[in-house]
Amino acid sequence: MEIRDLYRDVILDHNRSPRNFGRLEPADAEALGHNPLCGDSLDITLRLKDGKLEDLRFNGQGCAISVASASLMSEAVKGLAVPDVDALYHEVHALLTEPAHVPARPLGKLMALAGVHEFPARVKCASLCWHTLHAALAKPAGGAAMPTVSTE
Repeated sequence: MEIRDLYRDVILDHNRSPRNFGRLEPADAEALGHNPLCGDSLDITLRLKDGKLEDLRFNGQGCAISVASASLMSEAVKGLAVPDVDALYHEVHALLTEPAHVPARPLGKLMALAGVHEFPARVKCASLCWHTLHAALAKPAGGAAMPTVSTE
């Protein structure tokens, strides 16, 4: 089996059986993401404890890449300190947008997203959840408005 086949299987598995799907109640932060070009939309709810992302859930609908990316992201960031989540956000963004990017650290199953850069229209699908998580974490505690991310 080629590595591309393995990555394709990971994407299909996470699309068919998304991990951490649903809403988290109560949540410390929430953000809504929407890609008007293809209709992908998702809501991320999360809980923080002692500077770490204790738990998160995503809810919404989208293409296979969008759902799989959100599922993979949700597994990868749970338990990480907020600065580590931010570093991973930048690492995955580079993976999605820079064809020659070599990750600075092992990314595990997130490497399944590496081939997305070959399909520019799909980069926004794969990155929507990451931008939405970034917005949720940037929201000041007790902020009045829920951040909305649009990947036009």
